[in-house]
Amino acid sequence: MSKELNNEVMEIKHMAFAVEDIEQSLIYYKDFLGVSKEIEIQDMPVSRTRVAVFNIGEIEYQLCQSMDPDGRFNKWINERGRGGLHHICYVVKNLDDSIKVMQSKGATLRECQACKVTGNHPHPEGFIAFLDNEVDNIEIELMQVYSQEELEKYKSYQGI
Repeated sequence: MSKELNNEVMEIKHMAFAVEDIEQSLIYYKDFLGVSKEIEIQDMPVSRTRVAVFNIGEIEYQLCQSMDPDGRFNKWINERGRGGLHHICYVVKNLDDSIKVMQSKGATLRECQACKVTGNHPHPEGFIAFLDNEVDNIEIELMQVYSQEELEKYKSYQGI
């Protein structure tokens, strides 16, 4: 008996916005949307990205600024002429199943620019994969969140 594969999207993990200047962007989020609590700014040494992380309701926002002129987010901004919604990360129940279902419908995988890996691989919070296909000009990231045991095993991936 063969197992039927499902692409079970459970929730949005985060939305990542490409910005030129995190501090300037945070002014707008604070002034216009009242975001003020628990804003964490992190420098990711491997990907050379500065990220401001905060929640609005249940959704995690990530403001992403390249630390280098030719960095991932700067390139994206330069291609489009301005910053904006770069990608949405969807939590899936089983990453391998989701990838197979999406590939059967024409999706292709994109290399993770931080890790230089294509397909399912460990990241700070879970196993991830990026699609090369964009939906309405927005990149898609899929994540299978770690179990408690996996979180301990892959804690060395912090700072990507």
